[in-house]
Amino acid sequence: MAQDQFFPSIGHVAETADGAPLAEHDAQEDGPLEEIESLCVRCGEQGTTRMLLTSIPYFKEVIVMSFRCDHCGATNNEIQSAGKIREHGVSYTLKVLHRGDLDRQIVRSEACTIEIPEFELQLPPIRGQLTTIEGLLRDIVTDLSADQPLRRIQDEAAYTRIQEIIGGLNDVIDDDEDQDEVAGAEPKNTVAQKLKDDPVKKVLTIKLDDPSGNSFLEFVGSMADPKWSMKTYARTASQARDLGMAAPEDGGGEEAEGKGLDGQNDEVYEFPGLCSRCGRDLVTRMKKISIPYFKDTLIMSTNCENCGYRDNEIKSGSAISEKGKKITLKVIDREDLGRDILKSETSGLTIPEIDLVLQPGTLGGRFTTLEGILDQVYDELSDKVYTIGDAGTSGDEDRTKFQKFLEDLKAIKQVEREFTVIVDDPMANSYVQNLYAPDPDPNMTIETYERTWEQNEELGINDMKVESYSGDDPKEENSAEGEKS
Repeated sequence: MAQDQFFPSIGHVAETADGAPLAEHDAQEDGPLEEIESLCVRCGEQGTTRMLLTSIPYFKEVIVMSFRCDHCGATNNEIQSAGKIREHGVSYTLKVLHRGDLDRQIVRSEACTIEIPEFELQLPPIRGQLTTIEGLLRDIVTDLSADQPLRRIQDEAAYTRIQEIIGGLNDVIDDDEDQDEVAGAEPKNTVAQKLKDDPVKKVLTIKLDDPSGNSFLEFVGSMADPKWSMKTYARTASQARDLGMAAPEDGGGEEAEGKGLDGQNDEVYEFPGLCSRCGRDLVTRMKKISIPYFKDTLIMSTNCENCGYRDNEIKSGSAISEKGKKITLKVIDREDLGRDILKSETSGLTIPEIDLVLQPGTLGGRFTTLEGILDQVYDELSDKVYTIGDAGTSGDEDRTKFQKFLEDLKAIKQVEREFTVIVDDPMANSYVQNLYAPDPDPNMTIETYERTWEQNEELGINDMKVESYSGDDPKEENSAEGEKS
């Protein structure tokens, strides 16, 4: 109730503003906006800052702020998160293939870095921003174009390179500027409204990396959107310090207890660290275990006594497998939900019946039950995604689809119908319990396959060298041949 009162949806705010008399809009206490006087940094006079507290569907509560100075015309717009910092960082990747993708919404926090690999372009963290892919590209073009006349004189090479980037981004935006100058021509629609299904002239990849977890990149339909992917990750100590969640590095550090992992399986090793939530000191405990009919694994558990934060992760303790593994399980009753499942950080998980697709890296490594995995997926989506109120740029149809997706996921958790779970791990470090071991499980199939070159490249296997280390230096080879002769 408090959330709806202080952070109403954007659609509710618009309906309230449209329905209220014009005189009420001028009253600060009755209007949807909060207005305060603030100093203009350009001219030193007093300007006006307007603030709107709202909630963005499919995301969270935010504060939208707009500043304008009537004396010099200076303006500034930004967005700030009104919620807590997430427990994990988040990384989004989007392939811009069609013009409709340019209309996807972006919420960029002040800690978010944006990368466009095709142009080797990286945007460092700046003020918070609520925009679309098209708006982001237009801002980049405007910023890069500002100093081009000066670069042309001072550094022609840099001017040429930046002009190539500007030209490439303009090709993606594809403005028809000449049509706007024709007398009597109708106002031009946005690019996404004109040709949603047409391909763009140049395919782009948009990557958002936010260690605070407060950024968002819109998907279409459900999380099975083939152009869209999301991964969560644990923040590093450096990222925690940058966010102000940890004390500055003091240069000290204690040696980890234990001298290695060659001891008995009942030994527990402890490593000091920092809590990603409160920044206080904590201890991560690690233990090596052997899973029957599988391999040795390492279980890591983190518990913060100060704030109560808890996390666990599991990694393989064995050599890299020569082939990948695909496990397909047919779930027919609630007994199957109690199966142990080891989902490594390199594995993906798919449930075709409800179009659920978890990309590799999502949720990290987990050793739990099938029911535990489904509960965690449902909790993550319920916590991060709003399914009520106005749908922003998504429309009623997309909102209805996602509500239906959550309903189907809840039905799957209760095994109201049979479904299929597919765990695909190119490193073969994932495991699903066989209830009939050592006999074959009639409801589960396990397939091995050769990894592709692209998979090996993504995993870093192509660059690994495990033999002939001394052969890299030609001088050593020549000296060795001289000694033999």
